[in-house]
Amino acid sequence: MRQNILRVGTAAAPVEGEGFESFFEAEYQRLCQALYLLTGDRFEAEEVAQEAMTRVLERWDRVRAMDSPTGYVFRSALNIHRNRLRRLAVRTRRVFVEVPAADHGPFVDDREDVRRAMALLSASQRETLVLIDWLDLDTDEAAQVLRLTPNAVRVRLHRARSALRESLGGPR
Repeated sequence: MRQNILRVGTAAAPVEGEGFESFFEAEYQRLCQALYLLTGDRFEAEEVAQEAMTRVLERWDRVRAMDSPTGYVFRSALNIHRNRLRRLAVRTRRVFVEVPAADHGPFVDDREDVRRAMALLSASQRETLVLIDWLDLDTDEAAQVLRLTPNAVRVRLHRARSALRESLGGPR
């Protein structure tokens, strides 16, 4: 029995006898065309067709004895395509998992009030407040950032907090 080498894509696969080679030559182009109509992408169609033909080659001793080897290769190609779509759908669901959104309604009003109150502060008071209350710097670190003395930072901080309390209607 003579053994030929048939190139499918870039991989070489052994072919037993002449049966598969003639089957491949007769069916590969039709399979690619049908898959192109299914996928809409020439490269995807060729890739699926090559994988289907590789599977047929691996099972050629059984497939050639079937009533319709052509039907088997087309069914294999459709199954390969469906499996790819399923894997893609699973990956998509994993990447785009819907995270339940919390109800931020009550906080939005509070945030807007704080934003307005912060806008009423002077720039130096706002800077001091952000550095100390939001970024958790101590007065010495904030003084270095602002190029002020720690005492000047404490005075600005006190004035900023007092102005915020007054704007937001909190206790004095």
